[in-house]
Amino acid sequence: MKFPRFSALLLLIAFAVPCFAHHLAVIVNKDNSVEQLTSAHLSKIFRSEDTKWPNGTSIILVLHSNLSTESQTLQHLNKMSAVELKAHIAAHKDSIHIVDSDDDLLKEVGANAGAIGLVDVRSINDHVKVVKVDGKLPLESGYLPH
Repeated sequence: MKFPRFSALLLLIAFAVPCFAHHLAVIVNKDNSVEQLTSAHLSKIFRSEDTKWPNGTSIILVLHSNLSTESQTLQHLNKMSAVELKAHIAAHKDSIHIVDSDDDLLKEVGANAGAIGLVDVRSINDHVKVVKVDGKLPLESGYLPH
């Protein structure tokens, strides 16, 4: 009889602990002067409508080859379906770099002055800078890339 109670307790704890598996952070190169973006500006960057940072550096969007982590955020932000998002990426290969992992994304953003990307908050390192979106940081309530 103790086993079902113990299982119920574990299940209750599992649902009570927040899951951070899909919390993404907007990151830029460490030397980028941008500290925060509005969601509207971020959308323009992701739609390739805004192609330069304030200092004139070209913006390079870095995305995962498997868009599963970013897809929902990008679709919501850009008001695109999954098919439209894939077509957009294919049409902008000159300004969108595709990488295989969070580690590769961090290296790419860290190595390119104009790079911006979305990465799992657990992967953030000191080679990149996390950008506030609409005045909020990752894990704060209302931070856009969730």
